[in-house]
Amino acid sequence: MAVFNIQTREIECKIVFYGPGRGGKTTNLEYIHKTFRKNITGDLVSIDTQGDRTLFFDFLPIGLGKIKGCDVKVQLFTVPGQPQYASTRKLVLKGADGIVFVADSLKVQRKNNILSLQDLHDNLKDYGKSIFRVPLVLQYNKRDLIKEGFPVLEVDTLEKDLNKQLKVPSFPASAIKGDGVGQALKKCLELTLQHLQKELNWAG
Repeated sequence: MAVFNIQTREIECKIVFYGPGRGGKTTNLEYIHKTFRKNITGDLVSIDTQGDRTLFFDFLPIGLGKIKGCDVKVQLFTVPGQPQYASTRKLVLKGADGIVFVADSLKVQRKNNILSLQDLHDNLKDYGKSIFRVPLVLQYNKRDLIKEGFPVLEVDTLEKDLNKQLKVPSFPASAIKGDGVGQALKKCLELTLQHLQKELNWAG
């Protein structure tokens, strides 16, 4: 849930990168941190979990402008994707204003992608939110592995598995190379700010 600070005239919202373990969520944030360094208001912070990491940092994107005269500040988080960190994942998701779901394009991860999306659906439901109503984009990560000969799912297959009902914006990507990372984040921010604008108008 976005925080509105009347004294500083700031709106602080939260974007969460969600998805299966080792799917590229951390690499996304590391690329954003490196590429948009001049806009970052805090350090990249890591909470280590064995074999997986939860990351977050403050981020002030370019060109977001103002909503009702307030500056918009965005916090980016990742969740640990591995099954044993279910409670941590749910806690990090709490209060999310927008979500980037990072799916792993490798064929061996097909089932894990579907399970992770269902996990997102269930956790949002527990918080009284619908996956069909939150600002959400899908990122199909590791598309660069096609050129390296790895068995990779077709985008059409990923769409059928993950986006048939949701019908949200989706982006083929390579977090390690940065392809599609900025586009997915930008779209998620746009949807999130549109959602916040509506909430403010209703509140006003």
